[in-house]
Amino acid sequence: MSTTAKISWVDGALFVAEAGSGHTITMDGAPDVGGRNLASRPMEVLLMGMGGCTAIDVVSMLKKQRQDIEGIEVSMVAERADDFPKVYTSVKLVYTVRGRKLNKALVERAVSLSDEKYCSATAMFKKTAQVTHEIVLVEI
Repeated sequence: MSTTAKISWVDGALFVAEAGSGHTITMDGAPDVGGRNLASRPMEVLLMGMGGCTAIDVVSMLKKQRQDIEGIEVSMVAERADDFPKVYTSVKLVYTVRGRKLNKALVERAVSLSDEKYCSATAMFKKTAQVTHEIVLVEI
């Protein structure tokens, strides 16, 4: 399985990235490296990618389990190494799941399966970072 991406320089530290699917995102560097703070930093995009990857897994599994979910939010707090390359060293994910009559065990299982088996981004992060999670259920 292969995938493609293309990064095109716009100006300063501003870039447009185009994925093989044809979708684009903009990335910018911090002002100290010539950026103008116009878009997310590339390392922030990596973190958001991990959040999106696991969120897709969890939503898919909970729908298959017929859980009555109204919303899922994955909040992330991450730490990076002080020295170059400043890789992520820890990531905490907080899954807030809103719905009706949620089965806590099924939500925990979905999060665990994403963490341990399905989320490719999490697997990559685990090469350098301690990844932990917390689950918050909100009955509506």
